[in-house]
Amino acid sequence: MPVETSLEQRIAALEAAVRALQRQLASGTPPSNWLEQIAGSFRDEPAFAEVLQYGREIRQADRPPEDSVP
Repeated sequence: MPVETSLEQRIAALEAAVRALQRQLASGTPPSNWLEQIAGSFRDEPAFAEVLQYGREIRQADRPPEDSVP
C-alpha cells in the first residue's frame, strides 16, 4: 500500500472524527461523564469492602514508620 493512500485514509478518518465532534458540540448535548455513571455502582458488591481493605493495607505498608497509625 503506497504511503500517500495510507496518509489520505488517515486524514479522512481524522476529518470524519472532527466533524462528529463538531456536530456533538453544536447540538449542545454535553458529553457523558463516565465517572458520574459508575459512582456508587460497586457499593453493594460483596468483594468491594475487601478491595478497599487491601488498598488501605497497601497504603499503610508504603508509609514511613513515623507516619504509621497505631
